[in-house]
Amino acid sequence: MNKLGPARKTATLAAAAALAIAGVAGCAKEDTGGTTEGGVALVKAGVLTTCTHLPYAPFQSKDDTGKVVGFDVALIDLVAAKLSVPQEIVDTPFEGIKSGADLNSGKCDVAAAGMTITDERKKVLDFSEPYFDATQALAVLTGKEVKTLDELAGKRLGVQGGTTGEEYINAQVKEKSLKIEVVSYKDLAALQQALATNQIEAAVNDLPVWNEYIKANPGKVVVATGFDTGEQYGFAVKKGNAELLKTVNDALAAARSDGTYDKIYATWIGEKPAS
Repeated sequence: MNKLGPARKTATLAAAAALAIAGVAGCAKEDTGGTTEGGVALVKAGVLTTCTHLPYAPFQSKDDTGKVVGFDVALIDLVAAKLSVPQEIVDTPFEGIKSGADLNSGKCDVAAAGMTITDERKKVLDFSEPYFDATQALAVLTGKEVKTLDELAGKRLGVQGGTTGEEYINAQVKEKSLKIEVVSYKDLAALQQALATNQIEAAVNDLPVWNEYIKANPGKVVVATGFDTGEQYGFAVKKGNAELLKTVNDALAAARSDGTYDKIYATWIGEKPAS
């Protein structure tokens, strides 16, 4: 067994110490969180990180260049501007958003995913003031003679999994004892594809989503009827993140006051309903 001499032993210990210091420094670099000048904590220094679930046009989707754009994106850009940082978007499954898991784990600062405010979700998320009034709608292929849920007896009706639309349809089917096969799809794109390829007789999702789809695919699908469920969308932050929530609400209030909200609404949704 070889033994190190005093000089070599000292050099070896010094090298080990240097490696240890480097390791600590490396760990420190991984901690990318930061705080804005206004005192709002962010999970990643210098950016406002937003969790969303794609695609969900016109609220969030990728344009021809691959950039994520939409109504929600434009509104959160206003929040980012108040914080003097850019917005960075993370595409993640909706389940992790609505459960609060993504916010709690530090994946993002804010959730913006066309998400309806519900009492159940309020238990795990802090919501902003409502920023959009939503209505559910039943879509069918052009030429289909379907106007009500009752007419779908013995048929397949598609919904997007984890959404309030799915909850509404399941409740209606149970309450009215409707003989409808409800088929749940993982995201909006899969739901729309199933309808377009006649795998299902009809599909339910938010009205603006169908309007956007019809605009992009003229003549293929029509909205058969709407369901006024009284839903409202809200942006969400981690429970207890009062400073960021205040910034979100301040940005929304300012946008409504100075007309910016109406301009963004007209760009992404269309003509704003009379209040």
